[in-house]
Amino acid sequence: MTATKENLKAWVVEALRARGGRAHLVDVAKHIWKHHRTDLEDSGDLFYRWQYDMRWAANILRNEGVLLGVEDLPRGYWGMK
Repeated sequence: MTATKENLKAWVVEALRARGGRAHLVDVAKHIWKHHRTDLEDSGDLFYRWQYDMRWAANILRNEGVLLGVEDLPRGYWGMK
């Protein structure tokens, strides 16, 4: 599978659910790398920017009401609503 920015949205949610709904962004990145490394390596240019795009995905998920706002959590933490 070739990963896309859209996949990152689902993977962020997957990572947060695996950690009880809340995690530091580094732990989200570690989860994504552990479970989707091959997809990322096969994704062309996305491979070189996936951590930036992971943050983009979190912002989109906040706008969609899936994640808590940045004001609701300590700096660097992401959480599910």
